Amino acid sequence: MSVAQNPLSIHVTVPREDAVLLTVEGDLDIDTATELQHHLANQLHHGRRHFLLDVSSVPFMDSSGMNIILRVYQEARDISGGVYVIRPTSAVRRILDLTGVSITVPTVDSVEEALALVDSRRPAEQPAEPGQEEPPVR
Repeated sequence: MSVAQNPLSIHVTVPREDAVLLTVEGDLDIDTATELQHHLANQLHHGRRHFLLDVSSVPFMDSSGMNIILRVYQEARDISGGVYVIRPTSAVRRILDLTGVSITVPTVDSVEEALALVDSRRPAEQPAEPGQEEPPVR
């Protein structure tokens, strides 16, 4: 009988209405990745668009974990959201770098830095050109 050496634990907090922080602890692998997928799907269902994944306590991640990150990235992108990996351990960073995921999915050092990136990537409302104002909505 096999007992998981590093079971997965996921703590979910909502720092603001459109963003969710998932603090992941333990190995993120084929045996545990579906648990993370369920949490992410639940948050998508509740209208979250920005996913902050704190993986500072994930000593190991295989392709299953990486695929979950890429899947939620695709889904978030479709709704003008994003995914941000926070404080990856050296082993997780190595996987993200070797596979090129770190090129697509931003890696940051803190929740505050992730939220600042969310804010900086929002499309700025551009003022109408003089004489080009939109008619009022009635």
